[in-house]
Amino acid sequence: MSVTFEAPRDLLDPGTRDAALAELDSLGVRSLRVVLYWYEVAPDRDESTRPPIDETDPSNYDWRRYDALVDAARARGWSILLTVSGPVPKWATKARRDTVTRPSPARFQQFMTAVGRHYGGRVGTWSIWNEPNLPRFLRPQFSKGRPASPQLYRKLYDAARRGLVAAGRGGDPTLFGELAPRGTGSVVAPLTFLRGMLCLNDRYRKRGKGCGRLDTTGMAHHAYTTRQGPWFRPAGPNDVTIGVLSRLTRALDRAARAGAVPRNLKVWLTEFGIQSTPDDISGVSLARQAEYQAISERMARANKRVAAFSQYLLRDDPPTGPDEYGGFESGLRFADGRAKPSLDGWRLPLAVRREGRRVSIWGRVRPATAPTTAELQYRNRGSRTWRRLQTVRTDARGSFTARAAYRSGRRWRLRWTAPDGTVRTGAPIRAYARG
Repeated sequence: MSVTFEAPRDLLDPGTRDAALAELDSLGVRSLRVVLYWYEVAPDRDESTRPPIDETDPSNYDWRRYDALVDAARARGWSILLTVSGPVPKWATKARRDTVTRPSPARFQQFMTAVGRHYGGRVGTWSIWNEPNLPRFLRPQFSKGRPASPQLYRKLYDAARRGLVAAGRGGDPTLFGELAPRGTGSVVAPLTFLRGMLCLNDRYRKRGKGCGRLDTTGMAHHAYTTRQGPWFRPAGPNDVTIGVLSRLTRALDRAARAGAVPRNLKVWLTEFGIQSTPDDISGVSLARQAEYQAISERMARANKRVAAFSQYLLRDDPPTGPDEYGGFESGLRFADGRAKPSLDGWRLPLAVRREGRRVSIWGRVRPATAPTTAELQYRNRGSRTWRRLQTVRTDARGSFTARAAYRSGRRWRLRWTAPDGTVRTGAPIRAYARG
């Protein structure tokens, strides 16, 4: 399972990009997810009249903001997962009133040809549209009380594949989905969306002749949970959070039996994070954030269908007002740059699961590029001293498993000495009993 990182505010800003890349390098990042918004690179984007250009010609778009990041990451040897998404130029929509309502598949196909020609060879994996089940990115979500966005998205996805084929990138890995995890009155639930875009009824049987088998490498999903933690199980049967990933894999298997997608399709968790304080509504404590991050990654690794996991944000989004947090507080640093415990926790994640009188331990030295050793430490309740429990040996990607005795009130952490002599310690974490 690979791990990607997404930090648009830090990485797309020329003033912070170099420092952010250096820090991500020290954390062990080797892959980035970048969301490219069609609207941001298009000419005459706020005009209702389509400009007289060859839309397949990359020279007619302004790629500079994204080029700088893609080229800097490539220079470090990192891979790029590029999600191409709306909002779109106003002239590329059916009614030409806004930038998200009924984008034209024909226009999108032309644009994807330009994207493929411009970034071909620099992008490892393509993904189509960010959270198309949210009205912020695609409208209408519903029409006459029924989901409308799934079929709109299917046409856009198929158009994107045709565009990539025309650009000579038809053999590149391409993902669909990128769905938000839970449905509401204005958001189509992910499994409802999946069935709709694949022309399947509630029993996963073909409905009509509108869809052939989807041409895809895998499904991307945003399996965010709530402050209840990774084990949260949403009541809506069509919702999919990290704690109920089996709902998604079962749905994909049923869709495969109906001939709608390839068999044994992999799942890419392309956007994920645990929100923390100072958001007291959606966020958990700083200690819990580090713990839940590692537990979620361990849960993803335990699912053999998961091909990729991710971290969303290096720094929190800025507050929207005094004690108001309308963005995401899932960063490893506060909005002002101060480090959270999760910064060290993400570099050296550790998840300790209680199993009766023993604990099962999974951890990772994320910066490691070859087998290495680390010290597993503990601190008992009431003590201020960290002691060595054992030295662990990792695999080539830095992961290890171990077992030890359980003791109530004990804290655990990893200590690792990098090849240059820098000593790193992970966040203190507690044992958990679920999952």
